[in-house]
Amino acid sequence: MNGIAIRAEHLSKKYHIGGQQAGYKTARESLMNLLSGSAGFLRRERLEQEIIWALDDVSFELRHGEAVGVIGRNGAGKSTLLKILSRITKPTMGRAEIFGRVGSLLEVGTGFHGELTGRENIFLSGAILGMHRAEIARKFDEIVSFAGVEKFLDTPIKFYSSGMYVRLAFAVAAYLEPDILLVDEVLAVGDIEFQKKCLRKMADLSAGQGRTVLLVSHQMPMIQRLATRCILLDRGRVSEEGTPETVITHYLNTGDETSTEWLFAEHDTEMKSAPSFILRRFALVDEQGRMLPRSIDVSSPAYVLIEGDVKQPDMRLNVGFNVVDGLGNPLMMSYHTDQPEASWPDLSTGKLKLMAQVDFSLFNEGEYKMEFICGLHTIKMFYAQGDSDIALTFEIPGNYHVSPYWVKRRDTLLSPLLEWKTVG
Repeated sequence: MNGIAIRAEHLSKKYHIGGQQAGYKTARESLMNLLSGSAGFLRRERLEQEIIWALDDVSFELRHGEAVGVIGRNGAGKSTLLKILSRITKPTMGRAEIFGRVGSLLEVGTGFHGELTGRENIFLSGAILGMHRAEIARKFDEIVSFAGVEKFLDTPIKFYSSGMYVRLAFAVAAYLEPDILLVDEVLAVGDIEFQKKCLRKMADLSAGQGRTVLLVSHQMPMIQRLATRCILLDRGRVSEEGTPETVITHYLNTGDETSTEWLFAEHDTEMKSAPSFILRRFALVDEQGRMLPRSIDVSSPAYVLIEGDVKQPDMRLNVGFNVVDGLGNPLMMSYHTDQPEASWPDLSTGKLKLMAQVDFSLFNEGEYKMEFICGLHTIKMFYAQGDSDIALTFEIPGNYHVSPYWVKRRDTLLSPLLEWKTVG
């Protein structure tokens, strides 16, 4: 099959923010309107007029057999696009034509009935896809084996962990012979080995079986490995489309995050999910705390600086950073707790200033992105690798080594300057 699998024409989706979308009012609202007078009426009308376009005139085509990645920052419209293509929500304007049977894996909790067992949900999902019971039965053992939930098949899935749920949901979506597979970031819930299994299965579906895969992910290496084409969404619009390497490089090196310093601004919201800590400054600095230029001099000491306010002490709080290269390949990660507990910095209530030296002479020539990461140990990440909207960008210039034999960029993630000696 090489015809059109998905055709999106001028897709737009509008959401109302802070007000009522319908014309009906409750008795309580009517009473409040009467008591508040015209000022309250005008204030409410202004709220009702606040809207956001999650998608704004998006058009593209996918052919059968293609594996396409969709990337973009939080709020770019990626999940909204998949919900429209999955027929979960309707577009405000435009239309999407789907040519084939669709299997989708979106948020955890979508598509399964919590009161039914794993076994019952497999047959229910297949029936929704239009498959006969005999067809589902033929695939049943493969689905269960892939998901690894044999012991829990007859347990209601409301008792499943998020990892178990995702394993079963992906197995159902992938094995019940969809012509088009839509996958959101939900795969990040699974462990690394399961993610690898999913990647192999999606690659087999697209390259081996000629089926279409549309994958949304913040993990650039995953997009690079699977996709043959990439779409970048920015504020609801298609910003760029092309090969994964071209689009990912453009995405990681453009936008607001093009500085070696991030400063808290009064109009910024506080860390919405981290009540114990507010970040004030995240920067690459020299020994005196001065911001470094974007092009790093690897012969001089360089430090990562994190400043903030500790609102309430919490031993589980972890702050740090991770670094990815220009294609999103993870390079390094560090938390303030990556040392013996007796050496942990004091995170008592009040102002906090942390510094850690980074040896940039280990880095290869190229463009890099450093993300602030923060969370409660083993419980929840507030700013996670690949999903942090607080980030710095910097570059390691070429030809910075003194050797005359180092004449071009080496094809490795790292290119450390090591001291060699004759011994013996």
